[in-house]
Amino acid sequence: MRRLLFLSRWFPYPPGNGSKLRIYNMLRRLSEQYAITLLSFADQPDVRPEVGPLLEICEAVHTVPYRPFDPGSRRALLGFLGPTPRSVSDTYSPEMEALIITALAARPYDLVIASQIDMAVYHRAFGDVPAVFEEVEIGVLYEQAARASSLRARLRYGLTWSKYRRYLTRLLAQYALATVVSEKEKELVERLRPGQTPVLVVSNGIEPDDYAGFRVEPKPASLIFTGSLTFAPNHEAMRWFVGEVWPLVRAEIPEAELTITGAPGERPLPPAEGVNLAGFVSDVRPLVAGSWASVAPIHAGGGTRLKILEAMALGTPVIATSKGAEGLDVGDGEHLLLADSPADFASATLRLLQSRELRARLAANAMARVHECYSWGRIMPHYMRVLEAVAARQIIPATTGVSR
Repeated sequence: MRRLLFLSRWFPYPPGNGSKLRIYNMLRRLSEQYAITLLSFADQPDVRPEVGPLLEICEAVHTVPYRPFDPGSRRALLGFLGPTPRSVSDTYSPEMEALIITALAARPYDLVIASQIDMAVYHRAFGDVPAVFEEVEIGVLYEQAARASSLRARLRYGLTWSKYRRYLTRLLAQYALATVVSEKEKELVERLRPGQTPVLVVSNGIEPDDYAGFRVEPKPASLIFTGSLTFAPNHEAMRWFVGEVWPLVRAEIPEAELTITGAPGERPLPPAEGVNLAGFVSDVRPLVAGSWASVAPIHAGGGTRLKILEAMALGTPVIATSKGAEGLDVGDGEHLLLADSPADFASATLRLLQSRELRARLAANAMARVHECYSWGRIMPHYMRVLEAVAARQIIPATTGVSR
């Protein structure tokens, strides 16, 4: 059995957000062919690496504390003058670098997987071990620059994107393979190093069996949004929905209720009746399964939305913006409802809240689509074959296909 060193920005258990869920499920599948050592930042104060299901799938789990980006720190301020993005300079951890070096010195490894840019920055510690840059995501920064309207915003986000783009181009050159979660992200990444670093689409997915036991009678006129409001695209989505869509829904169905899970953050939402901020919920599956519909009114960001796949797996229909459903092979009116203006989003929501037949049809089609295309059992076999080629130091084609 080959040995794998997996580096994670997020401590992946319990899998309380999309990144953690992706990493946790990936580790479960990788453990079928690899003996895994997991090195992770401890992003919460109560992380206990010595207990829990991770030790059932990993030979060893080690953590170091995570220090969030502080724009006012000395390193961050000095970062204005250098070629490295300030967030990278400020959050770089000598403790994590030392942990990686120690792990690689203790035993031979066939492969390193560095999840997201937070871990890819430690490439100098890998020596000559083949490495994969897992889940490159640049959509948020790219869109901030592309969508900026004012001169000040264009300067700010344009400079940030320019610096990040140049840094990421250099970083990708250190990796034998990069993965992304959608064709859109692949297109953006390939522009940085056309025809050079191979880029593989590894879709987000779910384990259908993890959702099979959550079948409950949904509460009429109930909606749910799952996602931390500390993440700017989520806050923007809910500010738009609560401020512009929700009043139209409540005007027709005054008893309608909206539950928002996830950390509330510091930025407020517009005042509204019938909105419940549930805060962080360790397991959102019962809440999603018990809701009539899930909303994903996303207008920014990259990748694909695990919140949509989870709802589909739970039999809860989804109303989403085109951006929210970007990258997913789903059809409007067949697997979910799509709408982009406040009036259209409200209309789609009302249609779904008022029709049990529509709800049942969308739920059945969506669940079938998840099983067909977005289960990890479907996604991982091709990815595993590509990883084997990387570990064997074979040449990987620049176009490596889609793992889905």
